[in-house]
Amino acid sequence: MTSRFVVLGVNHRTTPIETRERVAVTADSLDGVVRSVRGLPGVREAMMVATCNRVEVYATGDDLDAVAGALRGYFDQRGAVPYLYEHRDDAGLRHAFRVCASLDSLVPGDAQILGQVKEAFAVARDAGCTGQVLNKLMPRAFLAARRVRAETAIGHGQVSIASVAVDLTRGIFGDLAGRQVVVLGAGKMALGAARSLVRHGARLAVANRSYEKAVALAAEHGGAAHPLTDLAMLLQHGDVIVCSTGASTYVVTRDEVQRAMKGRRGRSLFLIDIAVPRNVDPRVGDLDNVYLYNIDDLERIVAEGSSSRAAATTAAERVLGEEIDAYRNEQRARGAAPVITALRQRFRATAKAELERSLAKPLKHLTVDDRKALEVMLDAMVNKLLHAPTMALRKQADTPDGAQREESLRALFDLADAEHDTETA
Repeated sequence: MTSRFVVLGVNHRTTPIETRERVAVTADSLDGVVRSVRGLPGVREAMMVATCNRVEVYATGDDLDAVAGALRGYFDQRGAVPYLYEHRDDAGLRHAFRVCASLDSLVPGDAQILGQVKEAFAVARDAGCTGQVLNKLMPRAFLAARRVRAETAIGHGQVSIASVAVDLTRGIFGDLAGRQVVVLGAGKMALGAARSLVRHGARLAVANRSYEKAVALAAEHGGAAHPLTDLAMLLQHGDVIVCSTGASTYVVTRDEVQRAMKGRRGRSLFLIDIAVPRNVDPRVGDLDNVYLYNIDDLERIVAEGSSSRAAATTAAERVLGEEIDAYRNEQRARGAAPVITALRQRFRATAKAELERSLAKPLKHLTVDDRKALEVMLDAMVNKLLHAPTMALRKQADTPDGAQREESLRALFDLADAEHDTETA
């Protein structure tokens, strides 16, 4: 019996950041969350992709209505159902391939998403939440994504969060030489933006709840380390604060920034909040001389600067279409094998049952050698009778008609139970 495939989730296109905060899953909790999702009614396999831009569940099961209903219940508990999208079977397959190839990103060509999906798959696989479907589908989607990047210009000349951070900072402060950049947390995107600012002359400081981790990151990136308890001082003396902690509540509050601004004597403060859930109270942006951008603000600017990438996106879609078609054909070819096996087993079981019935009464006088000869003859007859349909099914397996032929054979010979017996034997 073949599991079917469904994707349910929310992302930056469908869902405001306030709702994405409620659905957000931290890296530390992903293992436990995906295990709980895998345990929902009807779910056979599951993995979860959780980034600042999207939270999606990729799941399989025999009854997609039951699977989708269970997943909707999970998202409903977090208030996300009004924004939820759902893709089933071929549409779900295409969505998964497009996500891996960065074609569903706000900026096509996003270099980070493939690594994020790989990490999500590894967590689900190590937790025992994946199986035959996802273990074949996801590696193939990763290969397709690498081909898209290698054969198209999708990743060339990309406007990035880092470059936007530099441009915005220059717009506020002018020359970046000597400006103090503070990174709160250890997010890769935040550190990337900070490194870009440092390359343009800024100084770097890293603050983290784990001071040891702050020391290691500061040493790696040529900056100074601070415990997060130094936040008040860093807000007063820093120029750019880049936030990317895993905190579920605001790390930087309006009152803290208001107090810091009194000691800054009119100097502007720029906060870049890349975290989801957000690290900075949105009301901070209402204060005088304070500039606050969250991840949606930055990526909107990035997208506006990438409008000339239509040709590269079209080429990437074409390559991805080829890979998706190839994967579907391979799956159809593999799908023919259980049907052929079940068909042969059904014919052989019927022939054997009739032979045993005859040997019990009308042919009970036959010798052992005669009985073996009859068994060989019946087996040969089954092989000859099934040779033509077997060859036709294998030949058509990698075409759209192949799936219809398989379904016809299942219905004609009632093979559903036989296939199940084959799988569980």
